[in-house]
Amino acid sequence: MGQEQFAAIMPYISADLVGMIVKKKNISEPDAVTKLYNSKLYAALEQEDTKVWQYSTDMLYSLLEQEERTGEIEFPDV
Repeated sequence: MGQEQFAAIMPYISADLVGMIVKKKNISEPDAVTKLYNSKLYAALEQEDTKVWQYSTDMLYSLLEQEERTGEIEFPDV
């Protein structure tokens, strides 16, 4: 995927994930954005070559929860 295409889909991926965080954690949208942007998951997500962006929103949320519990993320094979 080219960098332009990647940059175009990232806002949609982030918005979906923030929406899920808001719903499941019952927190405000600004707090959910902060939680996501300060995570190791987001650091990996914003790098196209990691291919983390290919995961479903449910999988991304699960990885974020894993990071919160353990401080680490174990990425499944794509």
